[in-house]
Amino acid sequence: MAGLFQRVDETARNALSIMVDGQPVAALEGDTLLTAILTNGQRLRLSEFGDGARAGFCLMGACQDCWVWTEAGERLRACSTTVAEGMKIVTGEAPWP
Repeated sequence: MAGLFQRVDETARNALSIMVDGQPVAALEGDTLLTAILTNGQRLRLSEFGDGARAGFCLMGACQDCWVWTEAGERLRACSTTVAEGMKIVTGEAPWP
């Protein structure tokens, strides 16, 4: 399945690999988590207030719609967090430490 986002430029940056919900996700150096996740899939996460898929809303860190977590339980905004090699991200229920 094609991602919700389609990369059209800056394809020569170094490739990175992160894990999202236990699955490998390809990213490029400088990508945000939101970009990496949505170039590889159709949604960022499911809403905790209903049954709808969420893909971020404002894309600039203001709306609170793109929260994800590290496997250690740290909460991150996907739209403003830059990917790092080996990140392990959870998009479902928060993994409380």
